[in-house]
Amino acid sequence: MFSSRSTTVAYAARVSSEPNSVEVVSVGLSGRLMVPSQEEYDCTANEMTAETARITCFVRPRNGDRIIAYLQHIGRIEGIVKALTADGFTIAIMATERKREKLAAQLAWVAKRQALGLPEDRRHDRLTPRNPIADLMLSDGNMTQCRIIDLSLSGAAVEIDVRPAMGTNVRLGNMAGRIVRHFMEGVAIEFDSVQSRDALIEFL
Repeated sequence: MFSSRSTTVAYAARVSSEPNSVEVVSVGLSGRLMVPSQEEYDCTANEMTAETARITCFVRPRNGDRIIAYLQHIGRIEGIVKALTADGFTIAIMATERKREKLAAQLAWVAKRQALGLPEDRRHDRLTPRNPIADLMLSDGNMTQCRIIDLSLSGAAVEIDVRPAMGTNVRLGNMAGRIVRHFMEGVAIEFDSVQSRDALIEFL
């Protein structure tokens, strides 16, 4: 995408003035990736900035392909494949300024946690489901479709168009819970009780 030397110089000048948005962070985040054919594959984001991501994946897309990835702790990102690597590819992330600022903040938190050697602040490991499309039952009994970003024994993050109020009781599959947080793509759900791994089988 940055084919000419003048474009490269201009780009370098711009990113040097935005240190927070281009700091490369080693993340090692697992996720699911969708290619233009709408097939999905497991993937890992190894290094990220608010503008680029280096991804390892079984699939080998072509330069210029548009991909969508759902990454653990980060959520949904979209990007254009700009270079192939030995074990995957690099994408240029497509995002609004607001989304890019949020991503920069998330990556800064990951970098800080790594630098301080802090443990994950989650009670249970988050898993990326192979079957992410699910129905969420709202407190009034209405059903709305959602996409599960990640899932654990104690809760889930889901991408959804509606924004039920904080504290609203919901049901994801057979798992009852309540809304505990809103974020840009959707909501976080805390289950009423810690689930067994068998309860997550339909999504995994």
